[in-house]
Amino acid sequence: MAPTEAAAAAAAKGRVTALGVAACERDAEKLEFIEEKTKNFDAEQARVLAEILARNGGAEYLRRHGMEGRTDRAAFKARVPVVTYEDLRPEIERIANGDRSSIISSHPITEFLTSSGTSAGERKLMPTIEDELNRRQMLYSLLMPVMNLYVPGLDKGKGLYFLFIKSETKTPGGLPARPVLTSYYKSDHFKHRPYDPYNVYTSPTAAILCTDSFQSMYAQMLCGLLARTEVLRVGAVFASGLLRAIRFLQLHWKELAHDIRTGTLSARVTEPSIRAAVAEVLAPDGGLADFVEVECAKDSWEGVITRVWPNTKYLDVIVTGAMAQYIPTLRYYSGGLPMACTMYASSECYFGLNLRPMCDPSEVSYTIMPNMGYFELLPHDPAAGEPAAGRDDGPPPRLVDLADAEVGKEYELVITTYAGLCRYRVGDILQVTGFHNAAPQFRFVRRKNVLLSIDSDKTDEAELQAAVERAAALLAPYGAGIVEYTSQADAATIPGHYVVYWELMVREGAGGRMPEAAVFERCCLEMEEALNSVYRQLRNGDAIGPLEIRVVRGGTFEEVMDYAISRGASINQYKAPRCVSFGPIIELLNSRVLSKHFSPACPKFSPHRK
Repeated sequence: MAPTEAAAAAAAKGRVTALGVAACERDAEKLEFIEEKTKNFDAEQARVLAEILARNGGAEYLRRHGMEGRTDRAAFKARVPVVTYEDLRPEIERIANGDRSSIISSHPITEFLTSSGTSAGERKLMPTIEDELNRRQMLYSLLMPVMNLYVPGLDKGKGLYFLFIKSETKTPGGLPARPVLTSYYKSDHFKHRPYDPYNVYTSPTAAILCTDSFQSMYAQMLCGLLARTEVLRVGAVFASGLLRAIRFLQLHWKELAHDIRTGTLSARVTEPSIRAAVAEVLAPDGGLADFVEVECAKDSWEGVITRVWPNTKYLDVIVTGAMAQYIPTLRYYSGGLPMACTMYASSECYFGLNLRPMCDPSEVSYTIMPNMGYFELLPHDPAAGEPAAGRDDGPPPRLVDLADAEVGKEYELVITTYAGLCRYRVGDILQVTGFHNAAPQFRFVRRKNVLLSIDSDKTDEAELQAAVERAAALLAPYGAGIVEYTSQADAATIPGHYVVYWELMVREGAGGRMPEAAVFERCCLEMEEALNSVYRQLRNGDAIGPLEIRVVRGGTFEEVMDYAISRGASINQYKAPRCVSFGPIIELLNSRVLSKHFSPACPKFSPHRK
């Protein structure tokens, strides 16, 4: 819904702001805050940097680089190097091992926020401080005022969100180490949040805070079914998490319907706090049980979200970057509901929000909020490979302030945070799409890490995704689509070659069938045609062998996720890795292979074709 349409419904009780008609006075204040900060973007950035440097002026790291209490931008840029995680590892390990001196921050490091651990090997430990929670909460508080501009009436119902935590670990020095969302959900900000009619969840807090993923999911799904007519939006953090919830319903609907019919909670849910919370809303309801059984027993699950939760107005999930591949599957299950990507954040820092949350996923741009941290940009030329590595590889890179970003160009984000990260390369490649007032807006392009390489070829995540999407088009006439995929560079063969694992979904009923082997062979060649010129040249020169597709049985990628979670990955932040090199995961994938297919010819190559 456009803001002008929502305005008519809100005009009677809201007031006009530059972004639109606010749904209530509190929303108006938040929208005006966004306007104020984005109009004075560069001045706010200068203020934030000066505040960070003043707060952390006594820290060892800034003193080592000659800041000596200085807070001006020019000195900071001249003296403080651009760094990666490996550069900071010695300092981070000292803090993790118990050194409580002011190493990177003059404020005590209270915990470490872990990366998801699924994209580039081991989890990284990101230091954070107590008042960082206030900044995260501030950004969360801006999301619904913006959404209310586009979707009126969200205070008249509830949100079915599948949210999870994982059990935290401790560093040798005794500091908690946990994913950023686990930290937030376990904080008083979340646990003791005041009632807000625009943010009422069907999931009991006790279920969200349970570390047993089955008990948590079961209770959240059951409560979502009990409130099916009240649900106005359905979501999870990532698209893959919402699809996991749908899969859970497919596997457990009979047991859930039994609980609804009898008004008793499954004995498999043993956590007392969950049982007490569910008991407050669970009562015998034969009509609802009949409905769940009829809907879930149907051969086709197309549109199941809107069939089960008929008042759902949109899905609230991240479908940018690597999550984009889930869009067709989500459209299938939701009956084509809009997908809202509301904010851009990481373990290192929360960055900004989408001021047009109901736009098409391909058009999502995030507006950076200048009060969250100090941000710089490292120019990135897609044709020239990755940006310069940093201080140890030649002259220092020339960084650009966000206010000087150029529309259409790509950059790597570099951040300086209140917790003490200084000029830290996040690893995200962003493309400038425009400005809101003076604040730049970015499209998330990809993580900068190369996924696949056999020789001098380098294939990144975005390129692999585009190749998979191009090949997937050949499956459409068969009613088949790719549910999930990953890859590996198989150097065991001579020459080495790319292996891509596909898990498929075939449409039920007429028109749906598994494609024959020749179709998969064409898919292999189609992927190779979509890859870069270096790859295609090496393929024609026999330096790289034919690309291989291995079709795996249904449920394989759930097993991969379960394995990752058993090793410490967060169910809330889990993203299927687009490339795997860890032996046990490759063994698991290979043990589930139904068929193997190779490219039947070399892709076309010309020195003049990029």
